[in-house]
Amino acid sequence: MAGKIALVGGDEFQVSCRQMDNELVNATGHVQPRVLIVPTATAQEGRPVLQATHGVQQFETLGADAQPLMVLSSEEADDESLVSQVDKADIVYFAGGNPAYLLEVLRGSLLLRKVQEGLERNLIVAGSSAGAMVMGERMRFRQWTDALSIVPGVVVLPHHERASKNETARDLRHETTGRLTALGIDGATGCVSDGDGWRVLGEGEVTVYRDGEWSTHTQGEHFEIG
Repeated sequence: MAGKIALVGGDEFQVSCRQMDNELVNATGHVQPRVLIVPTATAQEGRPVLQATHGVQQFETLGADAQPLMVLSSEEADDESLVSQVDKADIVYFAGGNPAYLLEVLRGSLLLRKVQEGLERNLIVAGSSAGAMVMGERMRFRQWTDALSIVPGVVVLPHHERASKNETARDLRHETTGRLTALGIDGATGCVSDGDGWRVLGEGEVTVYRDGEWSTHTQGEHFEIG
């Protein structure tokens, strides 16, 4: 995989995320990278335009050519005229919202295929909160379900600054025994794939849960999964 994946714990497009987003812009290697903001996860909440606008403004502030990709339904996720924009993008950013709805729209879609093809070149695929949750192999939202496996072997737990690490480790004991690793990611914090491992970005922590144990990592630190 030539591209990169960025998993963010929430609070996307806020001032607190600006340095992290700037690192994503710089990672493209382009002076004015093309960024697509995908607000699908907020479609049922009635605020996808607002979410997309915030994302566009954030990345324009950082010098990018940012545009919304208004895929709000399963039909639109299979609309070639819409999703073909991914072919020319440098960053595709899935914003937060309802992870179950986002998973429903993306699963088996042309948009998902375009994203997966992009990762074989140099596309950066970022997701915050719900956008990060669906990228794992499994997802916990009301109940456990299979996710998209863009990042195999991983479960993403966003907004993790609100959680107790010891309680989370107990709750996850069975899910994270053996093959699966859970990543508890604080808001305004992320991790980006970096060679064989991951590098932490932002102001908070990424907590890695595996086999009933946990470790924390902060800005600039590297960790491996599995």
